[in-house]
Amino acid sequence: MNYVWIVLIVVIVGFYVYRMVPAKGVKSISPAQVQGLLSSDRASVQFVDVREPNEYKSGHVNGFKNIPLSQLSKRMTELSNDKPVVVMCRSGSRSMQAAKMLGKNGFKDIRNASGGIMAYNAQNAK
Repeated sequence: MNYVWIVLIVVIVGFYVYRMVPAKGVKSISPAQVQGLLSSDRASVQFVDVREPNEYKSGHVNGFKNIPLSQLSKRMTELSNDKPVVVMCRSGSRSMQAAKMLGKNGFKDIRNASGGIMAYNAQNAK
């Protein structure tokens, strides 16, 4: 009986680790790097917040377009696969899923905002 629990725990932990591991071609960037891109490359980089609209409305980073993860596959045509994409969510998990999805659809330069908006806000509160 104990082995069943151990296997179950290993599978659950493995699943979450797999979801957090960067996909091939996805770069993790720090909140400071996100801020730098927003300051210097706003016209040449696409910034996407993949949180749900109610989360986005409660507070977002200026310059980020809201395309919820649940709608990304349908709205991917709103993005150019020739330009870098920075994806952000609350903590970095959903944006990693979005980054993987973008990578599978031909996007080459994908950057995941490490720690999401929580880390970004903490960095900029200093």
